[in-house]
Amino acid sequence: MKRSAGSRPRARDSGKVRIIAGRCRGRILRFNAVEGLRPSGDRVRETLFNWLQPFVVGARCLDMFAGSGALGFEAASRGAARVDMYEQSAVATSDLSRNRDLLGVDEVNIHRENALHACRPQAAYDIVFVDPPFEEQLHSAAIDTLERNRLVANDSLVYLEWPRVDGQPSVPAHWHVRREQAAGDVGFTLYTVGRAAGNNIASH
Repeated sequence: MKRSAGSRPRARDSGKVRIIAGRCRGRILRFNAVEGLRPSGDRVRETLFNWLQPFVVGARCLDMFAGSGALGFEAASRGAARVDMYEQSAVATSDLSRNRDLLGVDEVNIHRENALHACRPQAAYDIVFVDPPFEEQLHSAAIDTLERNRLVANDSLVYLEWPRVDGQPSVPAHWHVRREQAAGDVGFTLYTVGRAAGNNIASH
């Protein structure tokens, strides 16, 4: 779920977002107002999925705090094999289910649960999106869940979106920055788990 640190205009907090590319390109995700809901902006998502382009087709993806579903639905549109979305809000979960049916993306699985408690040990995900409510400071707990439950493994990619005012979250030593950038009051980083990629490029 994407929630603001308090500086974004209310008009951007709810309503609709557009799928940028893939088989659902141009389709609109519509969602009801949920307190603090903050979908990742078009610029951030376009940059992120440019980074992920070589990896997303056929990938198993986890969206830990789904919110509007902007990241998970974008991944499905671009060819991900499976997308697990976790969201606690009943309103947001209903909107996610409705948008999944409208888009016809059966590879998306929606769980009305707290990802920090419900994600059980299983085969590791290829790509994980971690964009929790900023004001709840859940990045460390999310990272701990991924490690403790072995939801990531060597070569998994983990995306973190974080408020620049709080600084970049601490990550395990074996997570290596692949790409990073900032947009306004938001920082966003893509990590490779388990090894240092020689061709990593940090973009600011």
